Amino acid sequence: MSLRATFSIIILTALLLSAGCSILPESNPATLYRLPSPNSPATQAATSFPLRLGIATPGAGHLLNSNRIVVYPQGNVVNVYEGARWHENAPDMLQARLISDLQQRQLFTSVSSDRLAHDVLLLSELRHFQSEYDASPPSIHLQLDVQLVNTQNRNPLAATNFVIRTRAVSTEIPDVVDAFGEASDALAAQLSAWLAGQSNRLRIAD
Repeated sequence: MSLRATFSIIILTALLLSAGCSILPESNPATLYRLPSPNSPATQAATSFPLRLGIATPGAGHLLNSNRIVVYPQGNVVNVYEGARWHENAPDMLQARLISDLQQRQLFTSVSSDRLAHDVLLLSELRHFQSEYDASPPSIHLQLDVQLVNTQNRNPLAATNFVIRTRAVSTEIPDVVDAFGEASDALAAQLSAWLAGQSNRLRIAD
């Protein structure tokens, strides 16, 4: 290629870039989803603890620690839904749902993220948060491992894990998102019941 031809290509490329043009195809913007609102409001707990509960953002692997909606289409294949995203990273979204639910139940004096002052802290690891085509329509698999910690001395008070499965009513993404919401509601209810059962351990932290 001659020097003149090379120079012409460089000039043309510069003009295209300065004009905001691109030779790469533009991808379609993803539709953003949030967890649906609970079907029924959380009921106030029969007992309450004079403690401030902090809920840390769940830890997660690199795939779940994102705003991608994860799907297991078959066997050992792992994928994400094309053209669909959560409106924020899944662990942050789940943390917000748990805080909101426990605030409504009034099981503690206050419930907030771990960035605010707290007496006991809920640490967790998000192991599963995906749809699985074990049948059609797919099921939602949610697993959260939790540990309750005394903030003053960092001593663990109790630990458990929750495994939730719900099934979508169809393969359509909005219906799959609804199923994620049902699984998250079930998790929040089970977590609240478990915390209410830790009265002896929580009295130690008081």
